[in-house]
Amino acid sequence: MPGPTQQDADFCVVEPTGGETPVLVEVPHAGLSALATELATLAAPASSLARDADLYVDELYADAPAEGATLLYSRVSRYVCDLNRAASDLDTLATRDLPTRGPVTPAPHGLVWRSTTDGTPALHRPLTREQVEARLTRLYRPYHERIGLILERKRQRFGYAILVCGHSMPSRGRPDALGQSVERADVVPGSRGHSSADRRVIEVPAEQARELGWSVAHDQPYRGGFSTGHYGRPQQGLHAVQIELARRLYMDEQSLARKPNDFNKTRDYCRRVVARIGALKLA
Repeated sequence: MPGPTQQDADFCVVEPTGGETPVLVEVPHAGLSALATELATLAAPASSLARDADLYVDELYADAPAEGATLLYSRVSRYVCDLNRAASDLDTLATRDLPTRGPVTPAPHGLVWRSTTDGTPALHRPLTREQVEARLTRLYRPYHERIGLILERKRQRFGYAILVCGHSMPSRGRPDALGQSVERADVVPGSRGHSSADRRVIEVPAEQARELGWSVAHDQPYRGGFSTGHYGRPQQGLHAVQIELARRLYMDEQSLARKPNDFNKTRDYCRRVVARIGALKLA
């Protein structure tokens, strides 16, 4: 990764190498690591651990610092702690000893995943409240505190800040009751119904995709997760857009290997998107 880097075992921050822009790229789901004590709680096989990660997305955005953006990516598996969920996004099937404050909404893919995307158990048993708190303290709070600090620094400097949430998605949706699955668009910009950012920010990933002949579907099937909704407050000078890339664009979804030429094309797409968003004048 280029640029002055601050890192620990859990996440890494790469500062801009060129002239800084208002952009922060965050990649919360590319990591695969876990502490031994965290691995001991998991029933999910290694293949699910990898398939449910946003593999290689941190590498796809590796050129962001050269385009003036700050890059923040997590090294930790989302099975340990999903950083794109609210801290309260838990249920009693994933965690014991939850305080009872009204009805609990089932959250199989909440802060703690209790099932894989394939529907098999991700946990041997529900985590204790102490185990969840340890993950919040070690991972979740420091990660989001860093996002908040970077965005505020950029807002103070430029008058606004832009968060690009980098994700990937299976190229087809899960099969329905008849065994049919729908092919997804190549690129899905998620903006909570165009509410999380200035329209010009939201249109950049779509326009860049169309220039390559790629298909685009705004908010379908992903409208933007926790980070998009939490940080996307354009009336306060904070803009956020989630970018979901269909994995067929750059990798073999069965072997999980990169497709070298396609990977480089997708990496160039990500670089151009970051550069174009950074060049916008929103203030």
